[in-house]
Amino acid sequence: MHSHKSIGIGVASSLAAAVALQVGCAHHPPPQQFTASAPFSRTFTGSGDAVCWSVKRALLSQGYMLDRPNDAGVLTGSKDEQPKPKLNVTTRLQTTCADNRNGTSIVFVTATREENKLQKMKQSTSMGVGPATLTMPSGSAEVLGTVSRQTIKDPAYYEQFFTLVQNFVGQERVSQARDTADDPPTNRTARLHSEPAPLAADPPPARQPAQGAPPPVPNPQ
Repeated sequence: MHSHKSIGIGVASSLAAAVALQVGCAHHPPPQQFTASAPFSRTFTGSGDAVCWSVKRALLSQGYMLDRPNDAGVLTGSKDEQPKPKLNVTTRLQTTCADNRNGTSIVFVTATREENKLQKMKQSTSMGVGPATLTMPSGSAEVLGTVSRQTIKDPAYYEQFFTLVQNFVGQERVSQARDTADDPPTNRTARLHSEPAPLAADPPPARQPAQGAPPPVPNPQ
């Protein structure tokens, strides 16, 4: 009698624990994935052409190879490093810039880091002998395998990139201001007024009377 009662109490306890676990999970939502303060975008003062060109200059200045340099507004750069003899690290940046049509432009960037390491992989050889097939080890070889791939989330990393882009945006602004100062509107107007006026066309020659025709009658005064 006591055994049945203890079994019932154990089942009830298990059910209560399961219900409590479900209730606890219901009160713990998943971590927030989308936030307004993400470090993957920045707004710059300037036209889309100037800002996008600055992004391209920033990537090239740091040794990134552009995978798609001809796509308007989208640039993907990659750079390989070898911090250890058997470790290769590839950093990829994908940037997108767009003109906001209000004197500013926005730049989005996402960076990924991929680590590849030389690893030994065993090789085998299959041999068929009649209806049977034998698999025998034939040694090992070193192959480059991916050991880690992740999106870089460090805000300081993106802050360094945006600071470099801002530097080139400032250079573009100075260059445009210099071009405007070298040829202001007043100089263009003065140059137009200083150019000589076109020469007037010569008057048409006087009409000669036909041969044998009487001379023209003078007009009475």
